[in-house]
Amino acid sequence: MEIIQSLLAPGNTGLASTIVLYSFVIALGVYLGKLKIAGVSLGVTFVLFVGIVMGHFGYIVDGEVLHFIREFGLILFIFSIGIQVGPAFFSSFKQGGIRLNSLALMGIVLNVAIVLAIYFIDGNTSISALVGVMSGAVTNTPGLAAAQQAVSSASEADTMAMGYAAAYPLGVVGIILSMLIVKALFRVKIDREVKEIEDEAENSVLKPHVITIEVTNQLINGKNLYELHNVINCNFVVSRLMNPDGTIVIPKSETTIHIGDKLLVVMSVQDEERLLAVIGPQVEMDWKALPSPVVSRRILITKGNFNGVTLGSLRLRMGYKLNATRVNRAGVDLLASPNLRLQIGDRITVVGNEEDINRLATKLGNSMKRLNEPNLITIFVGILLGIIAGSVDVGYGMKLGLAGGPLVVAILLSRFGYKLKLITYTSSSASLLMRELGICLFLASVGISSGQGFAETVFNATGMSWVLWGVLITVVPLIIVGSIARGVYKLNFLTVMGLMSGGYTDPPALAYANNSSGNDAPAVAYSTVYPLTMFMRVVAAQVLILCFA
Repeated sequence: MEIIQSLLAPGNTGLASTIVLYSFVIALGVYLGKLKIAGVSLGVTFVLFVGIVMGHFGYIVDGEVLHFIREFGLILFIFSIGIQVGPAFFSSFKQGGIRLNSLALMGIVLNVAIVLAIYFIDGNTSISALVGVMSGAVTNTPGLAAAQQAVSSASEADTMAMGYAAAYPLGVVGIILSMLIVKALFRVKIDREVKEIEDEAENSVLKPHVITIEVTNQLINGKNLYELHNVINCNFVVSRLMNPDGTIVIPKSETTIHIGDKLLVVMSVQDEERLLAVIGPQVEMDWKALPSPVVSRRILITKGNFNGVTLGSLRLRMGYKLNATRVNRAGVDLLASPNLRLQIGDRITVVGNEEDINRLATKLGNSMKRLNEPNLITIFVGILLGIIAGSVDVGYGMKLGLAGGPLVVAILLSRFGYKLKLITYTSSSASLLMRELGICLFLASVGISSGQGFAETVFNATGMSWVLWGVLITVVPLIIVGSIARGVYKLNFLTVMGLMSGGYTDPPALAYANNSSGNDAPAVAYSTVYPLTMFMRVVAAQVLILCFA
């Protein structure tokens, strides 16, 4: 009994007591974070509030131990975020992503502008407190972590954490409230928006499109597929070819086509009209019902030496008598073009004889067990490089720090790691574990360290002003950006909700958007703006501290 009392006694900084304290704070915080009020939960952020409560009642952690746990948790969290968003970071600038990211950046600029306006007009609120309030108002924990790295004293870091805690709850509610305001302003009908999204998806030109075409054009009779590609000049794959006598073959580039042949073609839907005009009419055919030694299988790439190689370099037709029709990456089907660079975890759909498919599967790995093994070398090499990058002066006394350095390195490794022979694939469960463990350690540390003076600082006129500033920082930019997105650019409201959620990197708001629409369009917009937004919010928080603290 005495042992238990000793472990649970406030003020005990022993190792065992520290582990017990962290375990209790994280376990209770995660449990409370799952509770929903009006369909909204605060998630792991409740770990911060439980830590504050325990700190308020006198529970402390040795300063050096707390500093190590906080910084290590931060690094794990930030690095896993970078690995997660990295593959989409560069592609998010393409096509419609430029407009969405521009609107999200406008929101960040407005957040910063409001913070600076309050700082210069109020005069009584420190920039450290305002940056904490801003991080809570936009529900961005990495921004808080990055800003705490930039301050020179522990008291400023604690003040920042208090501002974050004061603004965060209404930050989550404010995002959803802003969605409802924009919806009311433009008299949006969700059912109509969902139908519009579904109609667009039905006619999407991005996903692989499969049809059967009969050769009737005399001008291409006797030409091989290589020559046909030159004539039509678009990206397509002839998966199978059936001769008039019923023989089914896997065509190669030198395979000739003749009148009466039927081709199973995989292409972009935008190219369908061009192929039909040159080759012949579309016909209905159930290829699966035909007796044929030709089968279709998906092969999983799990061997590291194929990470980053082009699909064309596999020489599937020459070496294996196989055709690749599409590549599935993270649930998205991509057209199997020769210059497509493969990644660990990709699934290639190939067509051919089963023996040849099995030979290719052996070569590429095709082992789910291997994917479940974490790539610890990449993780710790990335953390090492991230810490080095974060320690380098990038000009004017600015450093990326332990938040920015690992984030930048993780983004670059996830995109270009194959050039260093590093495998950046991480299973979703492993990535989620590393991210959640890191953020829980960080939030528990921040809460415990700032809990001692939290009540005196927040539950007074100063704290109420922080809450007010937080509401302004949350709602005003969102209403402006949402109104421009809907009123000027005529974006679908489901996309606008995803933009508003992703611009504030807020999963609870995204969950509300998905549940209220019953469609994944908000998640698509969220993932489009999330990478750049996450990066810029980390930078913005640090720059405010470095320039005005």
